[in-house]
Amino acid sequence: MNSKEIRESIHSGKWEGMTVGRAGRYVQTGLVILPKSSAYDFLVFCQRNPKPCPLLEITDPGCSILSKLAPGADIRYEIGSYAIWRKGELVEEVPDIEQYWKEDSVGFMLGSSLTFSQALKEAGCESSTGITLYNTNIACAPSGPFSGHMVVTMQTLPPEKVARAVQVTGRFQATHGAPIHIGDPAAIGITDLSKTTGNTSAPSIPQGHVPLFWACSVTPQIIAQETKIDFMITHSSGHGFVTDLMDYDIAEP
Repeated sequence: MNSKEIRESIHSGKWEGMTVGRAGRYVQTGLVILPKSSAYDFLVFCQRNPKPCPLLEITDPGCSILSKLAPGADIRYEIGSYAIWRKGELVEEVPDIEQYWKEDSVGFMLGSSLTFSQALKEAGCESSTGITLYNTNIACAPSGPFSGHMVVTMQTLPPEKVARAVQVTGRFQATHGAPIHIGDPAAIGITDLSKTTGNTSAPSIPQGHVPLFWACSVTPQIIAQETKIDFMITHSSGHGFVTDLMDYDIAEP
């Protein structure tokens, strides 16, 4: 399916499961929705933390229609699962957010590492353990009430493929770019690989394979938890917004 067909399938309720590995070379994004009163502070947070929060588009207050990434798409309905956060607690996951959208709601579309999955696969650098999410001890630069620690995605590869994976993903600065860490997970605060973030399963790393860690757009969800943000809507982990752009449209030469 092309991007519009994927979004239509999600909107109509026909789509099942996540968008991980199912949108080809289309650019995918994460989502954060906040009241206008919090939007400026979060905008500054994104500017200060471009690795975990690469900002690709912002909507006007009260407008749920995109104009750049997928003109005419309505972000209230076209992600498979949305997470509703109140006071830092995940209170609900829903298939659309019509009831939560307000006249002052502002949407932030954040680049997602799901975008370069196909490029890694075609380069022969598909992870030997899939994609796993972890909290780290890497502090984000704060802005207003937004402060906390970075979330990362981990993939593993045999040593001879590590340099190639860095080269491939380094071209995608708009969707997190190259890994922020390679090697010992404990160096970034991950002391137990069985303690994953979200609904990802603990991996079993093949002997000799190397873990690589990329910044992740799930970071705002951890920020919401750590600082008890009053109200925030995000995408559920693994459910990206599929844009009309192709990965090569945003890749650097």
